[in-house]
Amino acid sequence: MAVAADFLIGEFVRTLDERHRLALPPELVGPLLASGTKLVLAKERAGCLSLWSAAVWKPRVDAAVDVVRSKLQAGLLAQRMGQVQELGRLLSTRQQTVSLAGRSRLVVPEGFREFLGVEPGGSLMVVGAAVCVELWQPAAWTAYVTSEMPGFRQRIDELTA
Repeated sequence: MAVAADFLIGEFVRTLDERHRLALPPELVGPLLASGTKLVLAKERAGCLSLWSAAVWKPRVDAAVDVVRSKLQAGLLAQRMGQVQELGRLLSTRQQTVSLAGRSRLVVPEGFREFLGVEPGGSLMVVGAAVCVELWQPAAWTAYVTSEMPGFRQRIDELTA
């Protein structure tokens, strides 16, 4: 499996312009584009989108879909067709391949804008999430950080043990 070229960290406030463009911080763009110019924008949780290098994202998703496809063809999922349909629906809307425009601007596609919940002229948080870049609606980001920060010390201890 491909891994991110660098450890992406940092928190930046940005504004979504009237054409739904977002200028990404150079500190995050450089490492993100190290594996190529194709990127994948994915819906993560309400108020949050993630931006991945396609070289990292695509093999991971393709491998998972291949496993499900093989199980489906072998008849191993006949009793779980509803779950397969749910997966298909989410795969159909979850991700989109994107490219950055001049000055490292990302145009947030329709459908993703609503999921993100930020109107043109509104602020959003651009956050380095180690292996990808996340775009957060500010209130969703605050709620996430507030709920997760108490477990930070335990999480870093577990990952570095």
